[in-house]
Amino acid sequence: MKKLGVYILLMCFAFAAKAQDLNARVKVTSGKIQTTNTHIFQSLETAMKDFLNGRKWTPDNILPNERIECNFVVNILTWDGNSNFSAELQIQSTRPVYNTSYNTPILNINDKDFDFTYTEGQTIDFTDQSYSSNLTSVMAFYAYIIVGMDYDTFSRLGGTPYFLAAQTVVTNAQSGSSKGWKAFDGNVNRYWLSENLNSKSYSNLREFIYDYHRNGLDQMADNSAKGRKAIADALPGLQQVDRTRLGAMLPLLFFTAKNLELISIFTKGDNKEKNDAVTILSQADPANGNKYLTIKTSN
Repeated sequence: MKKLGVYILLMCFAFAAKAQDLNARVKVTSGKIQTTNTHIFQSLETAMKDFLNGRKWTPDNILPNERIECNFVVNILTWDGNSNFSAELQIQSTRPVYNTSYNTPILNINDKDFDFTYTEGQTIDFTDQSYSSNLTSVMAFYAYIIVGMDYDTFSRLGGTPYFLAAQTVVTNAQSGSSKGWKAFDGNVNRYWLSENLNSKSYSNLREFIYDYHRNGLDQMADNSAKGRKAIADALPGLQQVDRTRLGAMLPLLFFTAKNLELISIFTKGDNKEKNDAVTILSQADPANGNKYLTIKTSN
């Protein structure tokens, strides 16, 4: 019995050692494509899922229950019937809040420049050293972004190594012809997301993201007033975020993911917390200004 117990323990350790970093769910939709051959879309879905979940993106030992929850939805817009695709890619990731069953949104982005080639049965390979294909680069880029943004919520600027890795993907992908990797491909693309996350101009926003999650949300299960106060105390840092800078993509993504959650948090505050929150949030995120006004009218 003792030998059996040791064997089971070793098996558990072996399983944990093989556990990867992402728990990615992938969905490929092809409603706009007139074809009876859907096998290639199913094959693409499986290949992407295997790539994202089968690779180690960090050097850390991640337990199965610690894997980062994320969703990739590929909406195929055009297909030439062979190997060339044009699509939009929706990426979402979440993070658990300590001592609760609630998962808070971290990333919610729609990438509209996702053109790639894929042949049914193809394996998606990747190396940090060079560019091989747009499909590979886009998947690796967002994997690093997801990991980096998750790490930023658990340690101050903890995602830096992964944002640097994403920047390497951007640099290598510029040798290809696909859109989304260069500064002049628009103000909302992979180039600018990587640039923002690696720029000191947005380090104060990244530090706020840490305070918001680790000192705020993670404390609210034990003491909601304490957690809310920590977030309120950190809010003035958002006033320093430059939203008018060319390619100011990170603030846009943060408020897209968090505006409803911020409203929910501060509707439960006292009058001073409500008024201060509305003032700061409306200035930092004018696009959602009318939404923030509802904080004041809540009971």
